[in-house]
Amino acid sequence: MTLTALDLARIQFAFTVSFHIVFPALSIGLASFIAVLEGLWLKTGRQVYLDLCRFWSKVFAVGFAMGVVSGLVMSYQFGTNWSAFSNFAGSITGPLLTYEVLTAFFLEAGFLGIMLFGWNRVGRRAHFAATVMVAVGTLVSTFWILASNSWMQTPAGFTIADGRVVPVDWWAVIFNPSFPYRLAHMTLSAFIATSLLVAGCAAWHLLRGTRAEGVRISLSMALGILLVLAPLQVFVGDLHGLNTLRHQPAKLAAMEGLWESGPDGVPFTVFGIPDMEAETTRYALEIPRLGSVILTHSWNGQVRGLKAFPKADRPDALIVFWSFRVMVGLGLLMLAMAGASWVLRRRGALFETRWFLRFAVLMSPAGFIAMLAGWFTTEVGRQPWVVYGVMRTADAVSPVTRQAVGVSLMIFVVVYFLVFGTGMYYLLRLLRKGPGTHEPTPSGQKEPFGPWVTWSGRRPLSGAGGGVEDDSEGGEGHV
Repeated sequence: MTLTALDLARIQFAFTVSFHIVFPALSIGLASFIAVLEGLWLKTGRQVYLDLCRFWSKVFAVGFAMGVVSGLVMSYQFGTNWSAFSNFAGSITGPLLTYEVLTAFFLEAGFLGIMLFGWNRVGRRAHFAATVMVAVGTLVSTFWILASNSWMQTPAGFTIADGRVVPVDWWAVIFNPSFPYRLAHMTLSAFIATSLLVAGCAAWHLLRGTRAEGVRISLSMALGILLVLAPLQVFVGDLHGLNTLRHQPAKLAAMEGLWESGPDGVPFTVFGIPDMEAETTRYALEIPRLGSVILTHSWNGQVRGLKAFPKADRPDALIVFWSFRVMVGLGLLMLAMAGASWVLRRRGALFETRWFLRFAVLMSPAGFIAMLAGWFTTEVGRQPWVVYGVMRTADAVSPVTRQAVGVSLMIFVVVYFLVFGTGMYYLLRLLRKGPGTHEPTPSGQKEPFGPWVTWSGRRPLSGAGGGVEDDSEGGEGHV
């Protein structure tokens, strides 16, 4: 198969965004978790909450840094590979991304230094306020990024003049038809993915025999969050599906591997292999009418199949069908994990049931995998449009050669695996060390608000240190 410049540009963007989406999601979840921990410490005065706040701040610092780097690289592609899109729709996407920088990124960057290095320099309440501002900043960033991407999915509030998009109603642009559902779905995904990571880390240490109070609290809080948010995500996902049926019916048909509309309701395909050429789903395992019940909440609800759309307007059903099932399958496992945790908690066996702890460790990356699968469902399902129903992806690519995009893609692959591979290794080392017990302050170092050691703050990433190596000594050797 010969890949065109368009194919390579799409692969490059998919590759970079797949790296990028993981780290901001981690930052969104951890920032709020850290704010809750610091608030509990201020309210109760218990040292364990401060120790947990310190530990997860290290993980947050590394994840935040990698998220910023990957985001900068991704944004350059709008000029290098997708200049036609930027020229056509930049009057909307440009301001929305600018608002994200001016509000969210500046808010996060402005208070991040206080959050990481201000323990000895500001009061307790001021430091807590800075932590809350960082958490708010991550949520504001989510708002603007999802507003921009949702407009590409369900464009509204614009007109086209001289071959370019012109915004006429910014309220309609931002709060476009899919935005509320996608914002809620993505934000919940970030919190769920983070809770699974925290639970997996704590479970791993419990399996190793660690019985520190911080480990037990981490597991308990993470599973409590999962118990509330996993069912809520199912509800939000259902609303999102109804919205997709209304505004992007071809995407929904691809998600279900549905080719025929069917006069008496449509089945739900549990398993199958969609064949775009033959216009059928091979080896389909179907449950009659269940598709109508799920998709329309009606026994005889009508859903248009892919054959109702021109071939040129159909997304790749094979990718969308299976990425959607990966997301849903992992979501069901999350529900099972949340339910099992509730039963074990009531029995007083949450921290001693080894099969459940092993399950929690295995599920620790599941939130991020499900998030990536959902993102692939969303973006591949939008094809062949870059702005749904308005601009085709083939018309959005820059006038670049296949060789130029191919070379840059290879460079990205090498550099990303080196840089982010190192970052992931460092994160895993931090998680392996785990939320331990209180560590004494090194000689000569001030104690922030009590007997709690922080980092020296002499290097930009020293806030992420604190003894990754077991034999490190003092604040200076912690990075």
